[in-house]
Amino acid sequence: MHFLSPNLRQLISCSIIATCVSFCCSFGALADLKVSDDGQRTVRLEHPARRIISLAPHVTEMIFAAGAGQLLVGVSDYSDYPEQAKKIASVGNIFSLDLERLLALKPDLVIIWGTGNAKHLAKKLRDNKITVFESEPRTFEEIASSLERIAVLSGTEAIGNAAAKQFRERLQNLGSTYRLKDKETPVSVFHQMVKSPLMTVNQEHFISKMITLCGGRNVFADLKDISSTITVEALMGANPEFIFSSGKDNLKLLKDWESFPTLQAVKKQNLYSIPGDWLHRAGPRVLDATEQLCKDITEARRKNQR
Repeated sequence: MHFLSPNLRQLISCSIIATCVSFCCSFGALADLKVSDDGQRTVRLEHPARRIISLAPHVTEMIFAAGAGQLLVGVSDYSDYPEQAKKIASVGNIFSLDLERLLALKPDLVIIWGTGNAKHLAKKLRDNKITVFESEPRTFEEIASSLERIAVLSGTEAIGNAAAKQFRERLQNLGSTYRLKDKETPVSVFHQMVKSPLMTVNQEHFISKMITLCGGRNVFADLKDISSTITVEALMGANPEFIFSSGKDNLKLLKDWESFPTLQAVKKQNLYSIPGDWLHRAGPRVLDATEQLCKDITEARRKNQR
């Protein structure tokens, strides 16, 4: 370019640089987005998702927390948090899904609760060339990383990473405040998952991890299955100091067990309830449930020391 004027040479050079930058950006945009889901499958998208469907209430909550709520074009039944989720059309649930309606919405990503019947549904969706992310967090850390992974697939990393960081910091603070201190003994705890038939959870269940963090001991931690039916006789034998379930009314829970006055939890009136949406949805609000459970177990420990 020695025969061109200096100004023209500068203009051409700038144009070449701009073209290279544009090419690099375009190449980056086309590069695969890749994460692992909770089923240990690799999930790939050529570009950030623009039309997402959630097939579980906890997934809907995580999508909003990760900054991608505006990309939702369909949700499952009972997706009622945050408030904006109520305005999004439901496509059913994993047990009764309107597959034709779902496909008509042309999602580029479906996030599904990755357990039980959902495995068959996930296969159907993949057979229809739909990208599926299976969500089944079993630990606090898996919830935090879910926020990050959903954000990667949605192109909302700044918000998702910030939400995950905030979640981990709050979790650390709860642990520092409520984990057992030296010479403290754990409060023996029974979680009433279902009243009839009477069901509870083992140590692998998320709720059992909450109990441990709060300074409690799950009296049925050693059960074989993650959730199991037990007998009243087994509960009487375990004789927990603390019983909790999901709901809003401690008095109702007390009434349910007042015919068993020899139970330690009944004697000391250590019967508590926690909002079910906090307790049973594996999304960011599990920390609200954890904090409430920790406060209740701490109160029970004080009663035990009297």
